[in-house]
Amino acid sequence: MSELFGTLSDGTPVHRWTLERAGLRVRILSYGGIVQSAEVPDRDGNRADVVLGFADLDGYVTHPEPYFGALVGRYANRIAGGRFPLEGQTYALACNNWPNSLHGGERGFDKRVWDVTPVGDAGHGIRLTRVSPHGEEGYPGRVEISVTYALEEPAGAGGPVALRIGYEAVTDAPTVLNPTNHSYFNLSGSGHAGGHELRLDASRVTPVDAALIPLPGGPDDVADTRFDFRRPRKVGSGYDHNFVLDKGVTDTAEEVAELYDPASGRVLTVATTEPGVQLYTADQLGEPFAPGDGIALETQHFPDSPNRPDFPSTVLRPGEVFRSQTVYGFSAR
Repeated sequence: MSELFGTLSDGTPVHRWTLERAGLRVRILSYGGIVQSAEVPDRDGNRADVVLGFADLDGYVTHPEPYFGALVGRYANRIAGGRFPLEGQTYALACNNWPNSLHGGERGFDKRVWDVTPVGDAGHGIRLTRVSPHGEEGYPGRVEISVTYALEEPAGAGGPVALRIGYEAVTDAPTVLNPTNHSYFNLSGSGHAGGHELRLDASRVTPVDAALIPLPGGPDDVADTRFDFRRPRKVGSGYDHNFVLDKGVTDTAEEVAELYDPASGRVLTVATTEPGVQLYTADQLGEPFAPGDGIALETQHFPDSPNRPDFPSTVLRPGEVFRSQTVYGFSAR
């Protein structure tokens, strides 16, 4: 079920876990909680890897910025100026995406080695855990977090087999928390992904400035704009935006998106408890990939929420339990 994948420069071993169920095979690394691969069949039964990644550990270590398949946190997306107020104190973070903080800072969850244990039926699930100490990357509070990856059988004939990602966390002091998974999907298995068709149940989008920080004021209506994916259409390029899901925050994961590749027939559905999805068309990817080779659908709270009291809160306090669920379903038609 697990194997040695490589060793970091400090001698820390990194293991790879393989989960397999109903035709879906997913490989996950203890380094960064990375989804290294997800192999699924097309309409003719031919299996291909539909997430971008590397064959060895060195690829991830030497190409960290695209966050291929990684768990990102403590805070996914951007915090303006790398600063936020919380209960009368201002906290300063690393500005690793100048002039802002991005995806948890210089060494966020994506660059940590997690403890991993199997859960559920053999070969169907694992739980990753770690303690993020007070002050890590400038964030307050000692946070204990667990992330469960589990494969689920199709709910009915012809239904998708699913990868469920569940997050739980507690803290000993007020903090902010907004983790996500940063997989890039290419349902063809290779080539440019801009021809995929996307449906996204979001009637609003948060407009951003040149540094991709939400502008003052409320989210904009997507009607009659290039941000309207309420009916399926080709994705194209030029997106790195937070879409405000019509359903809002929910206790259980609800389907909010479908990505379809007409060439292979592969379908990806996305269900989540989160209020937003960051659509990123990977226009900045470099070697060994090319711009537009993948599409990220990052389920999350909104960027810069700690500085925006009008956005859904990302504050976690002692005595509370943070819970979030995202389900990626795979099928073909």
